[in-house]
Amino acid sequence: MAVKDSVGRWGEDVAARHLVAAGLVILDRNWRCGAGEIDIVARDGHTLVFCEVKTRRGAGYGTPFEAVTVAKARRQRKLAAHWLELAGLSVPDVRFDVVGVLCPRRGGPQVEHRRGVL
Repeated sequence: MAVKDSVGRWGEDVAARHLVAAGLVILDRNWRCGAGEIDIVARDGHTLVFCEVKTRRGAGYGTPFEAVTVAKARRQRKLAAHWLELAGLSVPDVRFDVVGVLCPRRGGPQVEHRRGVL
């Protein structure tokens, strides 16, 4: 596994623990289809949450949130519609979140969860 992939996997694990601690229930992780991947699908009360996780080892190439482009947001919405279709769900309340994880050289990870940003 490449270093980039292992950092990404670690960040997704950190993000999942953060979301659970915030009261969300994880329904699916790393769901893939031919069009791409959804990092985390969760439930926040009656709201279904599709969550993109971006992990960085530093801010030298920008913040995790700067890595989420308009094209990425558009793709996530299409993937979410496909996930809902395959799950056979009609959910009136859907939200798209981003969790940014920074893993500095010293100290623990810094996690920021932005709700409804995609």
